[in-house]
Amino acid sequence: MHRECRRLSACAVAVGVLAIVLPAATARAQSSLVGDLPAVAATYHEDPVRLDRLRRGLEEAVEADGRVENFTALAQACFMWAEIRARSRDEKLEAYHCGRQAGERAVELAPQSVTARFWYATNTARWGQVNGVVRSLFLLPAVREEIDTILRLDPRFAPVYALAGNVDFEVPSVLGGSLERAEAMFRKGIEIDPRFTVVRVGLAKVLIKLGRTDDARRELHAVLDEKQPTIPSDWAMKDTRVARNLLASMAGR
Repeated sequence: MHRECRRLSACAVAVGVLAIVLPAATARAQSSLVGDLPAVAATYHEDPVRLDRLRRGLEEAVEADGRVENFTALAQACFMWAEIRARSRDEKLEAYHCGRQAGERAVELAPQSVTARFWYATNTARWGQVNGVVRSLFLLPAVREEIDTILRLDPRFAPVYALAGNVDFEVPSVLGGSLERAEAMFRKGIEIDPRFTVVRVGLAKVLIKLGRTDDARRELHAVLDEKQPTIPSDWAMKDTRVARNLLASMAGR
């Protein structure tokens, strides 16, 4: 079990002093994990254990170096770890909570950072989904506010459309969700990045619920047939698996 991320709050207060007194070489070594993150995020399917090392290293990095890049990277690493490495509901909740805290600190340090806001909102939304949508509705206004802010800061940031679409898909209509809004968000994400396969999976889920199964099948086959996915690791370990399961569940319809 990873250290409890409630320690991040106390760490963030003290880290300014630590960054001054620690040797510069140490700070540089720890911060190099941020540079490793894009490669790990794109290829973790080749060796998922790397996510363990990445998360552990970034948890140590934020204790020694309080730059926004470290907190943002930790928020992303916690999310990936929860999605791929967690083996129980409790492990998922703990990791999403860790990512949420790290993302919140990153937003405090850099309010104009789209990536900081995205990982804060994404961890918050996934924590709420795993915890139970109805029980976690108190988080919904904060997630929607983050989505609106990201869209205002960078309307061409494709991942936010996946987040927005999933929120509207998961939340019941009587509580503010909307399949029509979800479809529009997923389609906008595809327009921006046709190879971003998670938005096609999301769109297919919406189309299935709307009874448009032929359209859903086309989207799912597009996921399976994609040769150059934007995020190869997510395509290999998540999106293709979900696409196959959904196609199997639709057999005979």
